[in-house]
Amino acid sequence: MQKKCIILVGSTAVGKTTMAIKLAQHYNTAIISADSRQCYKELSIGVAKPGDVELELIPHYFIHSHSVKEAFSAADFEAYALQKAEQLFLTKDVVILVGGTGLYIKAFVEGLDQIPPVSTSVQEKLMAAYSEGGLPWLQGQVRQDDPVFFQTGEIQNPQRMLRALEVKWTTGRSIHEFRTHQKKERPFRVLQFGLELPRAVLYNRINDRVTQMINEGLVDEVRNLIPYRSLNALQTVGYRELFDYFDGIISLESAIELIKQNTRHYAKRQMTWFKKDSSVNWVDVSDEENAFQAIVQQAG
Repeated sequence: MQKKCIILVGSTAVGKTTMAIKLAQHYNTAIISADSRQCYKELSIGVAKPGDVELELIPHYFIHSHSVKEAFSAADFEAYALQKAEQLFLTKDVVILVGGTGLYIKAFVEGLDQIPPVSTSVQEKLMAAYSEGGLPWLQGQVRQDDPVFFQTGEIQNPQRMLRALEVKWTTGRSIHEFRTHQKKERPFRVLQFGLELPRAVLYNRINDRVTQMINEGLVDEVRNLIPYRSLNALQTVGYRELFDYFDGIISLESAIELIKQNTRHYAKRQMTWFKKDSSVNWVDVSDEENAFQAIVQQAG
């Protein structure tokens, strides 16, 4: 029997972790996370990691596995996740992979194009400029230096824009020139399921989750990360806004509202990314049990 990897994708707060655990229990298997922030030991509340009970219930990989001080790319994730899957397939017929980082999932499923390495000095120079000028500077620089990416890329995503500029400043060529669109073959079957909710329901979940994060101590978590604020891992929703609060730029109330707003925008970008993939089977998780049964029936 061919081994298979069930992949759950979707926006933040849609319920991916709960469904992944339910499926992992059904198939008696483990979960590989495909979230580019939950892997960091120093981040917890703000990235909505699975709780201690959930982590004890089902073995998880790529959770608490790296430090924000480590450079980690989608290519690194491809190698990491494929190795973990290979190990798990020695004793399991099914592996669950779950996450909202589209590029990581694309890397795992299809592989990535070979892009030349960039220098540390270029990365540091870019990060310093971005820290000072923020998103408007970053968007303007991308528009000037890589107009092709600016027209077709994710210009609300700082990570993607920083990556485009790293490649452009290092090689003199647009990152799009290195994309071949050749998919790699995987020695296992891939089944992708997208979890979705009506927008109003999802947005209410996001707002409630942010409120819960604040109540659980997100402000203190971010305060403790101030020494690392310039690192790429901290250029993320829920952290940037509170750094501005600590700098006296905005009030705490404004920071919280911005986190809610920016998380909703992020969720919309996630859905836009995943909806472009015709291989994703979409499941409405308004009724969790029905959604679970639908996935099991289709996955076999």
